[in-house]
Amino acid sequence: MFPMRIALAQVNPTIGDVAGNTDKALSFIDRAVEQGAELVVFPELSVIGYPPKDLLLKPSVIDQCAGAVDRIAQHVQSAAVIVGYPMRSRKPDGAPLHNAAAVCRDGVIVGHRFKHLLPTYDVFDEHRYFEPGRQVDLIDVNGIQIGVSVCEDLWAAGEHFERRLYHDNPINQLAAAGADLFINCSASPFVTGKHELRMAIMRELAREHGLPIVFVNQVGANDELVFDGNSCVVGPNGDVLAHAGDFQEDLLVGDVPLRRGGPSVPSRIETSREGVAAVYHALVLGLGDYCAKCGFDSAVLGLSGGIDSAVCACLARSALGPDAVTGISMPSRYSSDGSKSDAQQLAEALGVTYHTIPLEQPHQAMERTLEPYFAGTASGLAEENVQARLRGVILMSFSNKFGSLLITTGNKSELAVGYCTLYGDMAGGLAVLSDVPKTLVYEVARWINTEACPLFAACGGQPIPLDSIRKPPSAELRPDQTDQDSLPPYEVLDQIIDRYVEREQSVRQIIDETGYDGDLVQRFVRLIDRSEYKRKQAPPGLKVTGRAFGFGRRMPLAMRHEP
Repeated sequence: MFPMRIALAQVNPTIGDVAGNTDKALSFIDRAVEQGAELVVFPELSVIGYPPKDLLLKPSVIDQCAGAVDRIAQHVQSAAVIVGYPMRSRKPDGAPLHNAAAVCRDGVIVGHRFKHLLPTYDVFDEHRYFEPGRQVDLIDVNGIQIGVSVCEDLWAAGEHFERRLYHDNPINQLAAAGADLFINCSASPFVTGKHELRMAIMRELAREHGLPIVFVNQVGANDELVFDGNSCVVGPNGDVLAHAGDFQEDLLVGDVPLRRGGPSVPSRIETSREGVAAVYHALVLGLGDYCAKCGFDSAVLGLSGGIDSAVCACLARSALGPDAVTGISMPSRYSSDGSKSDAQQLAEALGVTYHTIPLEQPHQAMERTLEPYFAGTASGLAEENVQARLRGVILMSFSNKFGSLLITTGNKSELAVGYCTLYGDMAGGLAVLSDVPKTLVYEVARWINTEACPLFAACGGQPIPLDSIRKPPSAELRPDQTDQDSLPPYEVLDQIIDRYVEREQSVRQIIDETGYDGDLVQRFVRLIDRSEYKRKQAPPGLKVTGRAFGFGRRMPLAMRHEP
């Protein structure tokens, strides 16, 4: 068989913007046809964007999606197109919708293929909306039998996971039906290390069946989820024949060999970022898309001179540009001279707008106001948190006045154990680092200063002051305060959080495997559980780890579970 020229349309849809997403699809189709594509493939649910959540419960939205696919089909004349959308089920029972891939050719819709495996773990809740596909059929395009699957259908291989989640394996069924080629339409969110796992799964499937796999993934960010793209073609021998860019829209057109040993025409292969570099670009994309899709053209954040706000400022500058970022230093009576100078040095290096608003006068006013009611009590957290809440008031005022997104700078380690102040440093519209443990924040900061030079050439390549990286972290809410007055070293705390939150390990298992003090582990596991009420009131954050605090982790508030 001769190679088939296929276009991988790696698009960044906006959820609910059916008309805009359709216009984009038509543009990609035209560009693909100009390059001789016989087939153009789009990601999962690309007409509406993923995840659409309860927009799928609105009949008018489903009507819009159906009209959009009709429009795409009418536009298609010289190539076939596969595009994802929510389609009404024609069955009298079961869920009302299918997660469908429509096949369009010669001006009409010639068929549909439905997602079989509907994930309900982590951030996925597809059984809430969709009826699974029950029948495996192939699609004929120019005499080629194509096996179309949708995202999770590719992930049934049990050998890569501790537990096999599904009884069926749609890819094996498509191969048994006589497929010449596998196509997977995906909206697979970014998680550190995930693309390497995707590639391992696809390589093994391609080699097992002697068939190529075309993987087309959504790119862009929608709310908490970032999609990395990384669309690719894996040949029958398991070799990568084509690879799109990551964290950006891309149209990748390549000639796909249909059998092992068939002719192969070299295509474009972009390098996929890994590790800290991937985390950085995911966060930049997540912040930029959140602003663009929510209508913010600028951002404001507090600059404390510490590592978290420094990293957030670098991310904001990369995502929005220096003219769209305002940093505000709000020194209190406990702020060190180094913290103030580090904040100013960072702002000057990044070229962002910078203001200093001292906290002493409003702090004194609040102390006088509360003094009659707090008389005779020991000073403690209530008094310390007044400062954090005053900072929140100032930052929210700038956000309201200038229409800027307030970036919350707290990290996952702090959020996990409640080392943060409601209506204070937790105030804001997007918690950019809420899924980034403190130890990883330091790695990102060092990467910015050593590896991201082209991104920060105007600042000499090293925008974050070294003192912000070296000095002990502190909330500076009382004299000579450091985080380790209240917390164990972050290397220890992050291990506990990773094991208890992400891996769901028990206290006993954590103690046995790490050798950490039992009382310490018990104490901070309890803090993780008891801080759930704070996290419920936190801004949305960007997911980059296997288990983020957000809609993928659903814990009760009122409970008496003793870990």
